[in-house]
Amino acid sequence: MKIAETYSHLNGLEFLMVHRPKLWTEIKRVIASVDAKACRTKVSKEKRTLDKLLYSPIDMNAAFKQSLNGVGWAESRVSYWVTRNEKLIRKTLTMSAAEQKKEILDAGELPIASYNQTDFVKDRVAIEVQFGKYSFVAYDLFVKHLAFYVRDEIDVGIEILPMKTLQAQMSSGVAYYEGEFYNVIRNGRGVPSVPLVLVGIDV
Repeated sequence: MKIAETYSHLNGLEFLMVHRPKLWTEIKRVIASVDAKACRTKVSKEKRTLDKLLYSPIDMNAAFKQSLNGVGWAESRVSYWVTRNEKLIRKTLTMSAAEQKKEILDAGELPIASYNQTDFVKDRVAIEVQFGKYSFVAYDLFVKHLAFYVRDEIDVGIEILPMKTLQAQMSSGVAYYEGEFYNVIRNGRGVPSVPLVLVGIDV
């Protein structure tokens, strides 16, 4: 596969090129190593593409996972506690999970366990490879990457998406680069408040 487009939000790409150039080179190599033809395995059951052979999101995700895991990228999970009380949430936001739970219990409220998980993290950079529905990308950009950044777990988040030309050869409903690029631009220069790199890939 190949990189067709990139967009740097809040200097995310510039950060990589200056502070993590080896990681950026590694990411480009991983993308180039994914054999798209081997992922064209899904027989369509949709009217618009009936019986055509489409690119399989499952197979592409598996290929990226194998390649990224092979060079040391691993899943990361951050646990925390939430409650219904706004003042408590604001007070406990920067605390450790254990401190959050204790503070919420001491206030007589119910602590609810929660977590944020990202698929690939290495040297304070997070990657999400997204061949899922539109809503998943919004969650990645406005919740996952932002949460890890606010907790000082990462310095930049990377979102890898298919270009429209690739997405058109996949199942309906899959998010694509141009659409998500538009959504980021529409929200203004400072939103979401985390350095990001949008990467559009094609075959």
